[in-house]
Amino acid sequence: MLKAEIISVAASGDIVAVRHAVRRQAVKINLSLVDQTKIVTAASELARNMLIYGGGGEVTLELLQDGVRHGLRVHFVDTGPGIPDIELALRDGFTTGKGMGLGLGGAKRLVNQFNIESAPGKGTRVTIVRWR
Repeated sequence: MLKAEIISVAASGDIVAVRHAVRRQAVKINLSLVDQTKIVTAASELARNMLIYGGGGEVTLELLQDGVRHGLRVHFVDTGPGIPDIELALRDGFTTGKGMGLGLGGAKRLVNQFNIESAPGKGTRVTIVRWR
C-alpha cells in the first residue's frame, strides 16, 4: 500500500474533488476506461450519500498491490445517524430521500469488493475496491 490521499467532504463541491481524485488514482494503476468509470461512479454516489445522509465525512484513497495485481481502495467514513437496516438499504428501489433508490446497491455492483458497516447513532463506513 502506498501513501493514502484523504479528502474531507463537507459540501457538494467536495464530491467533485472525490471524483477527480478517484479518476487520477485509477489512471495511475492503469484501470481500463470502463473500470475507471465504474469506480468513479460508485465513489461519486457514496460521497453524495455521505454528504446528504451522513452530514459529510472523510474519504480515503489507497493504492493496493497484491502480487502482480493493482487496485484502488476507497473508504467513506461519516459520523451521521447510521443505517438501521443495511440489507434494506442495499435493496434496489429503497430510498429514504428523493432518489431512485439505486445508490448503495448500484455502487456495490460497480466494484470488485464492497463492505459496509453501520448502526444507528454510530455513523457509516463503506469500503470499495476495484482491481486491475
